[in-house]
Amino acid sequence: MNKYRWQASALVLVSFMLGCNEFMVVGVISDIARSLRVTVATAGYLVTIFAIVYAISTPIVTLFSNKFDRYKALMILMVIFFIGNTASGFATTYNTFLISRLLTAVVAGTIESLIILFANDLAPRNKRAILISWIAAGFSIASVIGLPIGTAISTATSWHMAFHLISLLSLSTCIVLAFILPRNLPKAQESSIKGQLVLLTDRRVYLGAILILFSAAALYAYYTYIRPILTTALGFNTMALNWLLFALGIMSILGNRLSGTVADRHGLTTMPRFYITDIILLLGLSFSLTNKIAGVSVLLILSLIISVVNSPIQIHFLDVAEADYPQATLLASSLNAIFFNIGISIGSATAAGVLKHSGLFNLGYGGAVFSVLALLTVLVLNRTIAHHKQNSFQN
Repeated sequence: MNKYRWQASALVLVSFMLGCNEFMVVGVISDIARSLRVTVATAGYLVTIFAIVYAISTPIVTLFSNKFDRYKALMILMVIFFIGNTASGFATTYNTFLISRLLTAVVAGTIESLIILFANDLAPRNKRAILISWIAAGFSIASVIGLPIGTAISTATSWHMAFHLISLLSLSTCIVLAFILPRNLPKAQESSIKGQLVLLTDRRVYLGAILILFSAAALYAYYTYIRPILTTALGFNTMALNWLLFALGIMSILGNRLSGTVADRHGLTTMPRFYITDIILLLGLSFSLTNKIAGVSVLLILSLIISVVNSPIQIHFLDVAEADYPQATLLASSLNAIFFNIGISIGSATAAGVLKHSGLFNLGYGGAVFSVLALLTVLVLNRTIAHHKQNSFQN
């Protein structure tokens, strides 16, 4: 059990490392723009391009990685990540920095998929959902702790030093993984790419993927502009803003823990209640933004519950793959990350459109539409799961 705790901690550390690498640019975007002699808007494209490459490359690299030993695949990808992040730290031009970011984006999603698969195999069955929720929480911890630390380092020294710190963290993590992860886990069944992609034809899987997409879109339909919501709409100053972002991050971490509990006890069956609550809160967001206490309260509750679906749907994907598509378990572990990033793009684009045509106070309505779509999707998904179980029992 003691060894398992070390293994679990190492896997969460990997997700924290990935989160720091992805979110760090957001906190130091102005410093990067000034150093590389480009506009802030041009530097901002780094975030968009990273997300697009992440979403496109993850299934491709994942399908290819499934042909190799899982331990070796993870270690090779970790080394590539280390090289890419280190190159980011030494970049002196926009193009070299962009290329280094693309290199880390290409492997980051598959690294996340592999550590989820390790968690699925290493954790006792009754602790599997909790560990996967902690891995998801690693990204939230990175945004709450890693982002401000990186920003502070960038301000005190340079943004290059912030990336060097991530390289040090990734090298240390790689060494820990090399010693603590098992190398004798059963290898995935040999299968062609077509044999793995058959997973996506299962109604239980593609409905789950759509559910993740709508859930992420609902979140980023308002969270994309969380800073102007807090400052312009609610009127908080810069000092209060930092504390509020910290509080929202803490609620997000607690939400990940709640997600693990829901996955462990109820699975997807209770998710309609959460989506109904999301819809009510998002519809009421525009009214709550007229009052500081009401506005912050709504945002805090949303941060707690809007991503509760993450662990239940991840466990669902893994269970379906293990039972019916064992050759595609690695692909199953990547679906959450792939469709969440697609949802981020759709949600942020919707937020930009609503902001342009209706203003800051109406962002919640776009999120409410996506939450309604998520509610309808999870109702159909739960019926599909129940129908499948009934047919399996009869057969």
